[in-house]
Amino acid sequence: MQKRIDLHIHTTVSDGWLTPKEVIDEAFKNKVSIIAIADHDTVDAYNDKLFEYARSKNIKLIPAVEISTKAKKAGVHVLGYNIDLNNREFKERLNKIRNARHDYLHDVAKKLEELEYYINVEELDKIDAVTKAHIALDAVNNPKNREKLLSEFGHIPSKGEFIETIMNENCPAYVKKKSVTPKEAAKKIRAANGKVILAHPVAYVHEDNFTDEDIIEIINDMKPDGIESNYLYVDRFDKKINETKKWNQFAKEHDLFVTVGSDFHNKDGIRPEIGFTNTDFLLSEDTIEEIIENLEK
Repeated sequence: MQKRIDLHIHTTVSDGWLTPKEVIDEAFKNKVSIIAIADHDTVDAYNDKLFEYARSKNIKLIPAVEISTKAKKAGVHVLGYNIDLNNREFKERLNKIRNARHDYLHDVAKKLEELEYYINVEELDKIDAVTKAHIALDAVNNPKNREKLLSEFGHIPSKGEFIETIMNENCPAYVKKKSVTPKEAAKKIRAANGKVILAHPVAYVHEDNFTDEDIIEIINDMKPDGIESNYLYVDRFDKKINETKKWNQFAKEHDLFVTVGSDFHNKDGIRPEIGFTNTDFLLSEDTIEEIIENLEK
């Protein structure tokens, strides 16, 4: 049987739809034997019971996190793997990043209200690692906004379209986040004995118009151990983009190891599910072994 691996999965602890336990169940159902939960700016999904549950399903669970940073006026995500979950300083730093998310929520809510868009701030404030995606989803699903959305967009937009049209930089509800740099995030991950990975470079090229030179500049500054080259990108128009060959070659040319992740949040019938089981994407056994070996060095 072909081994499956997925090192970038989100849960309800940040902006995913499945609980950590449900992620384990889904991985087991999909015959995925190695996974990492990489929630935004939090490792709160992890506890002894979850590791025990994963072992009971013969699933290797690698502790991970996805830290939100800023570079070149765009959001850049930095993944940390095999981090020390008992590192108090690291957790305190993540708490500060999460608190900044709630300041951002309230500032965005004011801007949206000025535009006559309404969100449920009270409910969103209950989400520990509240994200831009949470805010946008609440906005597009809020019945109060239906008429406004139809007037502005001609249809009810997806959360991605709402973000790129209303919330991103140079958009009417843009708010600058208090953020760390990729270099700072990398330093914190290494202080917690973790491996540093630049998440999904393909996304920055297609979402933020980064050039390969921009990616190289970020890499030279933060000095990651690897990049998430094996990543199937889906743009805001639901177009599927597979540039894994390009980014695997990029990693080789820049002496970086590669990782793999679906970036699973929920089943939408379009984006990759846990283990890429709804796609024809598969890694060889040798590549999987090499990834694990590199993360555990």
